[in-house]
Amino acid sequence: MRHCVGMGYDVHGFTLGDHVTLCGIKIPFHKSLHGHSDADVAMHALTDAIYGAIGKGDIGLHFPPSEPQWKGMDSAFFLADALKQTKAAGGILQNVDVTIICEEPKITPHRTAMEEKLASILELDARWVNVKATTTEGLSFTGRKEGIAAQAVASVVFGA
Repeated sequence: MRHCVGMGYDVHGFTLGDHVTLCGIKIPFHKSLHGHSDADVAMHALTDAIYGAIGKGDIGLHFPPSEPQWKGMDSAFFLADALKQTKAAGGILQNVDVTIICEEPKITPHRTAMEEKLASILELDARWVNVKATTTEGLSFTGRKEGIAAQAVASVVFGA
């Protein structure tokens, strides 16, 4: 049996808008995130983590932002593809952990909904999905409230 771990990281800057989408949950906010797809920075980081665990590159390799068909795409599609490729490679997704890095909006009120949404897409029991948030104490672009970053880790087992 082989246990593999992948890590993902993503960043999106703010633009005009009325909500941000994080882990598939629309959060009312006075800005939106700029991106080619729906700019769900947390799902993008998690998708990269899963691709990393199975040795399949990253989200940009599978869904290049230069291709217009991905414009405005729901990031759940990308995440579901990472799960599909995990299964096709003979892997079983064990657990995922996502950290959202921002000063605002507040994540805690939406954390449970985010975990449930990710669990549903990834076909995991919600206890194996963890979402948390942190700030950068006013430092860097997130501290200056210019955008949001996210990092994620995914664990996959092969040969179970």
